[in-house]
Amino acid sequence: MPGKNYRIPILPDRFYHIWNRGNNRENLFYTAANYEYFLRLYAEYLDPHAETYAYCLLPNHFHLLIRTKSFLPVSPTGETGKSTGEINKKSNPGSKAFQRLFTAYSQAINIQQKRSGSLFMKPFKRLEVSTVQQLVNLVHYIHTNPQKHGICDDFRHYTWSSYQRIMKSRPTKLQKEAVIEWFNNKDNYLDYHNRTIDLDEIKNLIIE
Repeated sequence: MPGKNYRIPILPDRFYHIWNRGNNRENLFYTAANYEYFLRLYAEYLDPHAETYAYCLLPNHFHLLIRTKSFLPVSPTGETGKSTGEINKKSNPGSKAFQRLFTAYSQAINIQQKRSGSLFMKPFKRLEVSTVQQLVNLVHYIHTNPQKHGICDDFRHYTWSSYQRIMKSRPTKLQKEAVIEWFNNKDNYLDYHNRTIDLDEIKNLIIE
């Protein structure tokens, strides 16, 4: 069976499960301030190009569930309006946004930890998501990741995920209303997270 293709192009108006980890399994986050700084950079670089539906930041890796916005790719010469088939790594706004995020964050951590070299694995991994049921199961998978990896006893109390934020009424760019709609309502959202899902249903979308 062929392996998963993690280098698929990031096209407009698509859902993706994004994953990356520290190079050589090194930590990405050392302090609460590191997590906060990553989220600030993420908002700066990714919000113009993608909507975020779920996330979870763990000490040495992270998961994101995003939907890319419509965009006109810009070529190295400044030309716009290329077709989706012509979007490549150099002209892809989504890919470039992630590259800028990783570069900016790496520079800060390298200074903090007195280290050098690449902080993140390259390339970052992404898989396209195509159905609502896959989206629902991925939200569950992403939110339960800290407990799965033994980082906390109960994922519901983990600070650096979108699980609690989706239920709060405070305005945010997180697409929480859409997520709740996938589960029909908040009660179902909570109940679904109490279940143990069959990972075989999303085995082609899990990145480990």
